[in-house]
Amino acid sequence: MMKDDYEVEEKKQAAADVLFQYSNFVMACIGNQVRPCDLRLHLMKEVSGLPTSLKRETRPAPSPDIMGESSSSGISRLDKADSFRGP
Repeated sequence: MMKDDYEVEEKKQAAADVLFQYSNFVMACIGNQVRPCDLRLHLMKEVSGLPTSLKRETRPAPSPDIMGESSSSGISRLDKADSFRGP
């Protein structure tokens, strides 16, 4: 019975660690005002020794659905993808 309790506690701790790391990642995205995919790419380049920068490009702000927020256009985008499949 002790072994089961230990495994449960170990799984809880692992889940808490993942959540903590993810929340740090999200806060870094917010703090640098970048999309999560841009920060992931930056981190991969940094780890592999490639030159990288998180400077914001001077371009119009992306639409909300590109940022991963829910919007009605996200659903229509799925419908368009389905229409390419054909009969």
